[in-house]
Amino acid sequence: MAPVTLIALLAFLLIVGLLLFLRWGMNWGSARAEHELEMPGDEYLGGGPAARVVMTRAIAIEAEPEIVWPWLAQLGRGAGWYSYDRLDNGGRTSAEHIVSWIPAPAIGDATPTGYLRHIEPGRSLVWWAEGARFAGATTRLVVDIQLTPDGGTSRLVIRMSADAKGLTAPLALLAFRVIDSIMARRQLLGIRGRVERHGARSSDPERPETGAPDQYQFYEAIYASGELAGLRGKEHAQRWRTAAIDDGVVLVAAEDS
Repeated sequence: MAPVTLIALLAFLLIVGLLLFLRWGMNWGSARAEHELEMPGDEYLGGGPAARVVMTRAIAIEAEPEIVWPWLAQLGRGAGWYSYDRLDNGGRTSAEHIVSWIPAPAIGDATPTGYLRHIEPGRSLVWWAEGARFAGATTRLVVDIQLTPDGGTSRLVIRMSADAKGLTAPLALLAFRVIDSIMARRQLLGIRGRVERHGARSSDPERPETGAPDQYQFYEAIYASGELAGLRGKEHAQRWRTAAIDDGVVLVAAEDS
C-alpha cells in the first residue's frame, strides 16, 4: 500500500472513530425521550449564535431521590466533581460522604463552571456561565441537572449545552464535545457509585473531616453568602461570583464592595 493511501486510510479511520465516539459519548445512557425532555436551562441559550452543542446523558440509580439529592447538592461546591480527580480536582479525592459544612445550594453560588441560576430542591439545579473564552472562542454554558423518581429508584439526567462565537467556534465546540464526553460519563458513574455504596452517610471513617475547605475540592467555590470552599483564587469562581452580582442574582456583600 502506498504511503499516501495508508495515510488517507488512517485519517479516514480516525475520523470515523471520533464520530462514533462522539455519538456514544454525547448522549451516553440517555433515552430518546430524554433528548427531547424540556429542562429549565434550555431557554438560556435563546437568541445566541448558531454554533452550539447539546449533550444529554442519564443514569439509573438504585436509591430514592431523597438519598441522591444531597450528593448532587454538594457537587462542585466543596465535595469535588466525582469524575477524574487528577484532571478536574487538582488531585484531591472527591468526597465519599455528605460533607457536614457544605451549605444547601443557593442561587448565586459560584464555581469554576459558572454560577447557580435555578434550583428546585430535591429535583433540579442549573449552572450558567456566559462569556468564557475557550479555544479562542467566546462561549456560553448551561449545566442542567434533573433528578426524578422511578419506582423506588432514581433517574438522573444531566444536559450540557453550549454555544460559541468567533472564528474558532466550531473547533472549540468539537474540543468541548470530546472532553466532556470523557468526563461526564465518569461523573455519572461516580455519583451512582457513591450513592449505591454509601447511601446518605454523613461521615467517612477512612477520611474524617478536618474542616479544611480544600480537603475534598481543589478549585475554589464561593457560596452566595460569600463563604469559600476549595483554594482561594484557583480557577474562575470569583469571575462567576462577580457575574452573579452584576446579573442581580445575589446582593453585593461587604467583601465584594
